[in-house]
Amino acid sequence: MPDTVAEAVASALVRHGVEFIFGQSNPTALMLAAEDAGIRQLLYRTENAAGAMADAYARVSNRIGVVAAQNGPAATLMVAPMAEALKASIPMLVLVQEVPASQRDRNAFQELDHFALFAGVAKWVRRLDDPDRAAEYIDLAMIAANSGRPGPVVLLLAKDMLLLPSRGPDVARRQDLGTFPLDRPRPDGHSVERAAELLANATSPLVIAGGGVHTAQAVEALDRLITIGCLPVATTNMGKGVVDETGPLSLGVAANLLGRNGPATAHRDLIAKADVVLLVGTRTNENGTDAWSLTAPGATYIHVDIDGTEVGRNYEALRLVGDARAAIQDLTAALQRRDLSKRRDKAGALIAEIAAARQIRADAIAPQMQADTRPILPQRLMGELDRLIGPDDIVVADASYSSVWVTGYLTTRRAGQRFLTPRGLAGLGWGLPFAIGAKLARPGARVVGLVGDGGFAHVWGELEMAVREGVALTLIVLNNSQLAMQRHGENLGFGRSTTGIRFVEVDHAAVARSVGAQGHRIDDPDAFGPALEQALASDQVTVLEVISNADAFAPLRIFDGQEARLEIPAGPHAAARRQGA
Repeated sequence: MPDTVAEAVASALVRHGVEFIFGQSNPTALMLAAEDAGIRQLLYRTENAAGAMADAYARVSNRIGVVAAQNGPAATLMVAPMAEALKASIPMLVLVQEVPASQRDRNAFQELDHFALFAGVAKWVRRLDDPDRAAEYIDLAMIAANSGRPGPVVLLLAKDMLLLPSRGPDVARRQDLGTFPLDRPRPDGHSVERAAELLANATSPLVIAGGGVHTAQAVEALDRLITIGCLPVATTNMGKGVVDETGPLSLGVAANLLGRNGPATAHRDLIAKADVVLLVGTRTNENGTDAWSLTAPGATYIHVDIDGTEVGRNYEALRLVGDARAAIQDLTAALQRRDLSKRRDKAGALIAEIAAARQIRADAIAPQMQADTRPILPQRLMGELDRLIGPDDIVVADASYSSVWVTGYLTTRRAGQRFLTPRGLAGLGWGLPFAIGAKLARPGARVVGLVGDGGFAHVWGELEMAVREGVALTLIVLNNSQLAMQRHGENLGFGRSTTGIRFVEVDHAAVARSVGAQGHRIDDPDAFGPALEQALASDQVTVLEVISNADAFAPLRIFDGQEARLEIPAGPHAAARRQGA
């Protein structure tokens, strides 16, 4: 007897290494078949959080994350996480229930034009209309998601289609297509040789590495390239972790963190004078380039990327279009065939310059990292976290200031250490689901998430999922009862903020305890370190709510010299205004 379509889909997912689906029972026929096939359903509370979990799972595991969603309103909640994944080049398979063909265009319950809905946030959107092609369409989805520049894809599955018999292909499909990069195309050999010549003969070369190095699993190849070529390297925010920041050639995260006391601020002159810049796995986006002002416009650029449309988008460049690992390996081999005496002759002075600048920055931020003020400075928390985490731990952050504290104040101690930040679109609410997804991808790792109270409120409910599924993690919630970065931006631009900044006081530790997690509220900076150490040693979901300073601001260059303007207090929240009226 032939399998049903639901069973054929589930069987194909098993072949592609899928161990679980982030789901909420729908499409029911598929979820029942998947569970029968040994795939666990991980019950989420909201689709947007589930998409973020699948995203983080993929980033850490290099296997595609799979999400299932009901048609209509549930499907619409997948748009935001898919948009993040699309911009960040992360694959995701979204299986969406569709209304039966006999009911389409009749205003069936929760009917929606899903093709139009997902057009701007997916690489590929298809509907399965032939029951005998179920396995084939899963394969096509995997290929679309995991090949080239990875990204999210959607397969629409009608409720009645899933129940039909499926004969399957005449020749059995056996390939596992669930990993990425699926292919490793190499750049043009002549261009590689030209790039090697430019780097060997440059007066002051520079490498800027982005998140694509992680995606391509190219960290070891990059380390070899910079070592052989004596090349200084800075990273974007998403590229944090691709190089050992304690290594002699690392400048740390540059990106948009070049304000006072930023990680690469003391290296700013070195970066600015670069005459040959090698860009690897980066979109050269606004934040990643400090609004396209990071490097000299007259420099010669070499750009490695799997997506040819990104190469030369913002900097005319020698095009090395291909997989980052393959491209770096080819470039390293070509570089070794060159006379590298110029690079080696400059290495000693370069390493000394980097070390001196690194010490200047360490001395500058030490007072913040050790401050005992109340409310607690986020920088003090980062000092404690940096002391306690190791190279095998994973740290994730929400958007806004949380991302800055992680990328700017924690130290990568080995190439390949993972720091996950939602920098594709940088929406709030990603921190907790990122932590869940990362832990599911690497159960043996300690996972720490950093979120603000604003972002945490988007996804409180997912704490229950983490407790229910036994996903042990530590979540640090910075509670300042406001959207601090929004306030600072408004104060800088307008000299005051709107009323949409403040919240009423919330006991987030109590929220954690209400769903069975550990919850601790901390207002003493000396108490944070011991509490964090205990949480990291625990096998439970733990929330450390920290009463934090709302005036702490990021090392963005636009903030330099504007401290008084940034500290303008927010007005009262709307409820307080009404009560006082």
